[in-house]
Amino acid sequence: MNTKILKSKGGIFTAQIIKAALWEALKKFNPKVQLKNPVIFMVTIGALFCTGIVVRDMLHGKVSGFTIQITLWLYFTTFFANFAEAIAEGRGKARADALRQTKSNVFARVLLNGVESKVAAGELKKGMIVVCEAGDQIPGDGEVVQGIASVDESAITGESAPVIRESGGDRSAVTGGTKVISDRIEIRITAESGNSFLDKMISLIEGAVRAKTPNEIALTILLSILSIVFLIAVMTIHPFALYSEVQSGVASTGATSIPVLIALLVCLIPTTIGGLLSAIGISGMGRLMRANVLATSGRAIEAAGDIDVLLLDKTGTITLGNRMASEFIPALGVDTWRLADAAQLASLADETPEGRSVVVLAKEKFNIRGREMLAQQGRFVPFSAVTRISGIDIPMNEDHPERIIRKGAAEAIQNFVETNGGKYPEETKHSVEEISRKGGTPLVVAENNKVLGVIHLKDTVKRGLVERFADLRRMGIRTIMITGDNALTAAAIAAEAGVDDFIAQATPEAKLKRIREEQAKGHLVAMIGDGTNDAPALAQADVGVAMNSGTQVAREAGNMLDLDSNPTKLIEIVEIGKQLLITRGSLTTFSIANDISKYFAILPALFAGLFWGATDALNIMGLKSSESAILSAVIFNALVIIALVPLALKGVAYRAVGAEKIVFRNLLIYGLGGILTPFIAIKLIDTAIHAMGWV
Repeated sequence: MNTKILKSKGGIFTAQIIKAALWEALKKFNPKVQLKNPVIFMVTIGALFCTGIVVRDMLHGKVSGFTIQITLWLYFTTFFANFAEAIAEGRGKARADALRQTKSNVFARVLLNGVESKVAAGELKKGMIVVCEAGDQIPGDGEVVQGIASVDESAITGESAPVIRESGGDRSAVTGGTKVISDRIEIRITAESGNSFLDKMISLIEGAVRAKTPNEIALTILLSILSIVFLIAVMTIHPFALYSEVQSGVASTGATSIPVLIALLVCLIPTTIGGLLSAIGISGMGRLMRANVLATSGRAIEAAGDIDVLLLDKTGTITLGNRMASEFIPALGVDTWRLADAAQLASLADETPEGRSVVVLAKEKFNIRGREMLAQQGRFVPFSAVTRISGIDIPMNEDHPERIIRKGAAEAIQNFVETNGGKYPEETKHSVEEISRKGGTPLVVAENNKVLGVIHLKDTVKRGLVERFADLRRMGIRTIMITGDNALTAAAIAAEAGVDDFIAQATPEAKLKRIREEQAKGHLVAMIGDGTNDAPALAQADVGVAMNSGTQVAREAGNMLDLDSNPTKLIEIVEIGKQLLITRGSLTTFSIANDISKYFAILPALFAGLFWGATDALNIMGLKSSESAILSAVIFNALVIIALVPLALKGVAYRAVGAEKIVFRNLLIYGLGGILTPFIAIKLIDTAIHAMGWV
């Protein structure tokens, strides 16, 4: 699988999703489903009333084409609202189906008292120990308790690069359905059958279709209250019209008939946002899933949109994490060129960013090139997580003696040198300590039994982060860097990255204390972490993003899970949360603004017969007749929902600006646009239906 499992293949719409959504939209006419959306339920009730009137008229032999058209367009309004929700749900169901395909019935090698036995994966119990070797599929969720191995997690994350999983650290969690590609590990099962990570993912994705967030519930209540207010207002029009007819002596024109009043009500209540509200929420979670982040609830996404304090780890988030060679520090009596020569040879087969940076630095500093033939004569020793050493063995020939070159962690190289009868120099120890104090990573290089010197690997701030942090600052979000470095090193990196504050030599207690302090001041805090020591802070934060590669404790403590285990994802999560809130606010503004133009379309049509000439001034659109004015408004009311479905699913374009600018832009585009668009559209529809002879 080359694409991330949660990412949609194709655009917003596919033929398969549309076909399924059309059928689901019809099924959503079920009253139990309709009741969940009071605004659209009111439209459906209005359509049923009109249907009863059409049937009554047919029984009396007087069929009104106008009433039939009103009735059909009311049903279309409900159908389009159902369709918008079904499209959003369909994309989530497609992801859930893709996840189900990764589940397979495999047998587990259960280890009991040193004896292996085969057990079906579905029969595994929590606490069992299973053995997995190269080529085995991991049968269930668990933690590595023995060994170290490379694991292919592409079935879950879509990323082809294997990851290291080992016992006793923050990279011990494994997921059922992934595959071991090297070495041997023993795994303690941590989830019962049916309660695995994949099962939870499928449940969350499908549950997200129906879950309503607190903000959604509050907005639904507000829209319902507005609808009731409009209902009461419309109910008073009919008796007022009857009274006016009696007092004026004008015969009834039928302009205030029940179908017309229902049409007026449907056009005045906020049907646009009512029809799109659920789709906006579902698609917000969908955008997060396409970023390979799983949220336990919509509440977490909304909180991400409102947070104003970000806690970020230094390594891997603010800095590259894959440290780059910056300096060769030779041992006493060793020429720097010799150190660079040996370091480059040991790194030629090292495909890590650190290894490639050593090769590049040697070329830049000493123009050391043309090593291919020499490298071909040697035997490369690949890096191992166990030995923490890599290198090359070059056999002796007429040009040079045998060269056994090793590069790696200081302790590992010290052991290598002393094992081969050499001495580990004191000045090298001092160099290693000095680099460590500066926040760098020292790699020691040795040839045969002699230490040649140290390579200084320096972590660098990621390109573009300074600008992104500036954008966050403009949005009112304060950034705090978390690091284990000493205060001097932390301050230097914080200044270079442009973060607002830092926590140096951070401990779990320090992280938790800082989060509580910020929350006590009324701030909403987001944090990212992967270790057991991060769990208390993840649980305390308003948005806790756990790494999929982290420990089981950390994954359960957070309310979001990043399947890519990419620490910088936190910034993207904040942007997705804000985009969700902005989209909901923008379309709500547009929906309410729409009503203004509908007043000018329908109200003059209602009383044109009673107050001849008095309402002409309100007919600023120059609509051709009362019936066409009402029908045009109803048609626009239905079509605008389907027209806004792509925007609801994709989201309003997000820009990193302050709240005042967002509100101003919202009012300018969606407020003013919501007023002007219907004037143009209703006029065009009015012209079209007259040309087609519908009225």
